Amino acid sequence: MTGATVLGCAGPVLGPDEAAFFRAADPWGFILFARNVETPAQVARLTADLRAAVGRDAPVFTDQEGGRVQRLRAPHWREWTPPLDTVRRAGPLAARAMYLRFRLIAAELRAAGIDGNCAPTADIATDATHPFLQNRCYGKDVATVVEVSREVARGLLDGGVLPVVKHMPGHGRATLDTHLSLPRVDLPADELDETDFFVFRALSDLPIGMTAHIVFAALDDRPATQSPLILRMIREEIGFGGLLMTDDLSMEALSGTLADRAAAARAAGCDVALYCKGIPAEAETVVAAAGRLDGAGADRAAAALARRRTPAEVDIAALEAELSALSGGQGHG
Repeated sequence: MTGATVLGCAGPVLGPDEAAFFRAADPWGFILFARNVETPAQVARLTADLRAAVGRDAPVFTDQEGGRVQRLRAPHWREWTPPLDTVRRAGPLAARAMYLRFRLIAAELRAAGIDGNCAPTADIATDATHPFLQNRCYGKDVATVVEVSREVARGLLDGGVLPVVKHMPGHGRATLDTHLSLPRVDLPADELDETDFFVFRALSDLPIGMTAHIVFAALDDRPATQSPLILRMIREEIGFGGLLMTDDLSMEALSGTLADRAAAARAAGCDVALYCKGIPAEAETVVAAAGRLDGAGADRAAAALARRRTPAEVDIAALEAELSALSGGQGHG
């Protein structure tokens, strides 16, 4: 049994003390941020060292959406426009454009030893969606978001990268930044069920999902990440059968200590606790509170990893040319 955690690391090189901590903690996976990224060769060494520390082919995740949220950047990697911009420019061919975009992203990630990406962002944008999220979304209507999200996930899977669909059961109604505050959504459950929740029902076969640190007042006064009622709804009504990961426990939408946050999320039904900051003393408390992956959670973790595959060879230049034509030459720089 591995630990029920996905952990960040401190910097671009894995030192002996941190490696020893990971060996003992045995997290299910790792996540990389900009602080961990310098060059392709360096990232490849780091991902290999992280896996060596736990003695297995652990998944390594990042957030490579495009726009503001991309951890691997120029000059070594492509720069991507915000997702919503690409969708709008491509119009009726948006789903194809976003498939191409994420197939190219997958190729870049795999080359650096990264085999998980926290995408698609399947939240429905509204005029009131907080700016930290709005242009990371794929549209303002259910049909567009479902279609594009499906192709984003397919592009990643075809490229050998596990998609993490987020933020379940829907983040688009949030008017506050969850890094700083806890948003509250006061819409009736039946309206949410036909919109925000519906999208995730249509994507319920994807291997991994990430929860939202949002209160849906019609269902519970606790954030979705820590709500047994909402997590049960995600399983039973939305029908999501994959591994369920929290959003970053460091975000100030959640209250209490990191240990409190991890314990509450695990008790509510999250399979894996995500801690991104890479501060050893904090990570230790999360590891202790999150416990081990066992039972159904371990089965879901194994099923997710079974969907990693070696990608087929593709003509990268041809994919780039097609994407450029679909997005008016502005899909990436």
